[in-house]
Amino acid sequence: MYAPQRHRAILEQVISYGHASVQVLADSLDVTPETIRRDLTELHQQGLLRRVHGGAMPLTRLGFEPSVVSRSKLMLEEKERIAKTALDEIPEEGAIIVDAGTTTSRLITLIPDSYKLTIVTNSVLHAGLLAEKKNVTVIMLGGRVRGNTMACVDQTALDGLDGLFADVVLVGTNGISAERGLTTPDQSEAKVKNAMLKAARRKVVLVDHTKFGQDHFASFGNISDVDVVITDKAVSENQADELQNLGPMVIRA
Repeated sequence: MYAPQRHRAILEQVISYGHASVQVLADSLDVTPETIRRDLTELHQQGLLRRVHGGAMPLTRLGFEPSVVSRSKLMLEEKERIAKTALDEIPEEGAIIVDAGTTTSRLITLIPDSYKLTIVTNSVLHAGLLAEKKNVTVIMLGGRVRGNTMACVDQTALDGLDGLFADVVLVGTNGISAERGLTTPDQSEAKVKNAMLKAARRKVVLVDHTKFGQDHFASFGNISDVDVVITDKAVSENQADELQNLGPMVIRA
């Protein structure tokens, strides 16, 4: 197993179980404890997990939030499939709202140049990419920019959404569960995400399997508020059914 594959497997175990010891990781991946220790140190330095004595913990359990640069290196295949599936939710002509995030970032690069769209976004990174598309009108929400996510937040961003009503909104989430719905670590970002959901006719959530069962500090929507959840095949049928029973269609890409 190559290092990138091993790193991905380590992160999945740490996120799924809330903690993983060096020995357990070494046994499950069939490598030496020394190799795992080097991997954990590297992942810690990249801001992808928290190195603790004897193993590692996910950053979210300690109140941390990985940067957009760190997250952009995770679940690449899953995010690609999710983004390609989400493209079917975008009209060839109309208005959409696109949330900040690494999965939505992949989505906007897939939008065909022929599409005639007005796209509202709170992402500084998204706005720059979208501005290069000749048939797209970009509306960039203002406000304070959060360094971790490069998303605009606070009242100026909320004011920018006031009175808007788009065909579709595509949002990301740090956590998704039947009990607490859609959650994220930051209250100011949660308020903008909630306003985005209210500003569109059709509501689509893009989320990879590592976010399932995760609950974070601030809630921004109930599962019943959503029309479609697009995720990857690592989500079990039981997990998908649990959400579908609350209203939305769940697509495992």
